[in-house]
Amino acid sequence: MQQTFYKYQGTGNDFVMVDNREQTFNKRDTKRIAFLCDRRFGIGADGLILLENHDTLDFKMVYFNADGNESTMCGNGGRCLVAFAKQLGVIDDKAVFEAIDGLHHAEIEADIVKLQMQDVDVVEKFDDHVFLNTGSPHHVQFEDAIEYFDIKDKGSKIRNGEPYFNEGTNVNFVKKVNDEVFRVRTYERGVEDETLSCGTGVTAVAIAMHAINETPETLIKLNVQGGKLNVSFDIENGTYKNVWLIGPAKFVFKGEI
Repeated sequence: MQQTFYKYQGTGNDFVMVDNREQTFNKRDTKRIAFLCDRRFGIGADGLILLENHDTLDFKMVYFNADGNESTMCGNGGRCLVAFAKQLGVIDDKAVFEAIDGLHHAEIEADIVKLQMQDVDVVEKFDDHVFLNTGSPHHVQFEDAIEYFDIKDKGSKIRNGEPYFNEGTNVNFVKKVNDEVFRVRTYERGVEDETLSCGTGVTAVAIAMHAINETPETLIKLNVQGGKLNVSFDIENGTYKNVWLIGPAKFVFKGEI
């Protein structure tokens, strides 16, 4: 059966998008999802996202990692899905949609999409890293030689090691440029490799850097392999609220496979 798809990318984090409002896509076929995401035999993407109808909201987001398994929240994927929804005529310049971690508000102007992320009230601080959940779990640690070292090797060891083991975590390596700017590289579970950008990852980094007093700023600029993202937030009684992930989301091409 032919499958129409749309390819989107947000700072190099790329996704296969499928309009599944008619419920024609088999969500249980993990092998086909993995095939569609395969960069040699399929379309090639960090994940696959379905846009589905919702009873009361603009749409529903269903996200699968490149390994074919349904996964936790994807920030850049959510931003790309908002752009996709606009292309389909589902929304105009604002959206409210449901993802696996709850409701999200979003705004789009040209190719810039602002996505409201979930509140964060727990930031676990350790001697050499920070752990928090921004819709997906994230390990955050400093790495001075961020431009040169083997992200896949080091990230994989942390992702699979103590205390994460089978459940795993995403791993973010950070280098401070100044109080407003941080350099980030991310190893993503499910992709099991470095991605050019990770939305929930840079959100985690921005909040973590503020929580450990590396910056007083509440608007943080994150430089990733695929471009630049911004994260803004408010703080209320130790909880990070009104968290927004901001950056480009661009249509690449449409096809059938």
